[in-house]
Amino acid sequence: MTAPDAAPTAAVTMYSTQWCGYCHRLRSQLDREGIAYDVVDIEKVPDATFVVEQVNRGNQTVPTLVYADGSAQTNPSVADVKAKLATLA
Repeated sequence: MTAPDAAPTAAVTMYSTQWCGYCHRLRSQLDREGIAYDVVDIEKVPDATFVVEQVNRGNQTVPTLVYADGSAQTNPSVADVKAKLATLA
């Protein structure tokens, strides 16, 4: 897991929780597609909830993905993630 202020090692960081079914589904889809991502558990990393709340108008909605360009998506499909990463390449 990566702290929200740490330098990301992938082009996308997923803010998640251990119990989130949508997070588990997206992670397995990204793994199947070979897409690298960092994971930040908002219940274990201080200040991670702040990042998620900024993106989601005060809500702690996960999965929230933040990309290297600073843009974000909430609960995207794997196709949405692939399309966004293609624009960053």
